[in-house]
Amino acid sequence: MMNVWAIDKDTPLKVLLIELVHRYGENAIMLNSAEQHQQAIEIFTPEHPKLRAYIYTFGQQAGRYGIDLKYPIATHNIVGEHEEQRLEQIISILESHLFS
Repeated sequence: MMNVWAIDKDTPLKVLLIELVHRYGENAIMLNSAEQHQQAIEIFTPEHPKLRAYIYTFGQQAGRYGIDLKYPIATHNIVGEHEEQRLEQIISILESHLFS
């Protein structure tokens, strides 16, 4: 079980994680513990560990997020196209990328 408040991450990222846990359950998302940047997380689902989302708050306005979508074939990755997104927009992108 992930204790969201115990991880050393930016508060908006914790808010996002709490919302995802609320919507999908505690075991629905995994956090890549190798990502050490305080303003970034990489998440995936246990069912599809090669589909990942790299979400960050660095370089964004307050309360906004950027997200890179990662696929098993790196040339399909979508990087730098989704910046300055609101929480609801990030959740929508994650729904189609990781949970559909």
